[in-house]
Amino acid sequence: MSEQQPNPYSGDNGAPGGPGYGYPQGYPATPGTPGYGYPATPPAPGYQPTVGGAGVPAPGQPPMMPPGQPAGYGGSGLALGDITIAGDQIMTPSGPMPLKGAMWNASDLSRTETKIPAHAIVLAVIFFLFCLLGLLFLLMKEKTTTGYIQVTVTSGGRHHSTMIPAVDASTYPWVMQQINYARSLSI
Repeated sequence: MSEQQPNPYSGDNGAPGGPGYGYPQGYPATPGTPGYGYPATPPAPGYQPTVGGAGVPAPGQPPMMPPGQPAGYGGSGLALGDITIAGDQIMTPSGPMPLKGAMWNASDLSRTETKIPAHAIVLAVIFFLFCLLGLLFLLMKEKTTTGYIQVTVTSGGRHHSTMIPAVDASTYPWVMQQINYARSLSI
């Protein structure tokens, strides 16, 4: 085994708990002086510490707002097509609508087709001539989804509708999940 050598770069000869060993030294003696883990400069104006650094305000603190922004107008919480929920309003190209009391609807105007691709038919014919296993190529299936999901919102005597393209069979359940969240915000 190797023998442990003292740290030649520490002033206290590497004693545990000493300043050269790397342990925190406690809080600064005078307020305002940087200590272990604290920045040397004060934070920028408008900075609010967050829990976990994920943008979530600490308990008991108001939500973070950019300077000069009105109090009732927060960041975007949800966007479906050209419909966006921002604070207590629904922003659409036809103008803002109040979020409270909004009616949300969705219609599935998409379709999913299942067919045998052309290359599977060609391979089935070629391999059928050489061996009977070529018929297994006919089991290959291809699913294609086309169409749109129509999202409609009505609030404050106004109405707006948008179309979201369906990229696969799971698009409609995803849109319905977003609409259910929007409905919970509208209560």
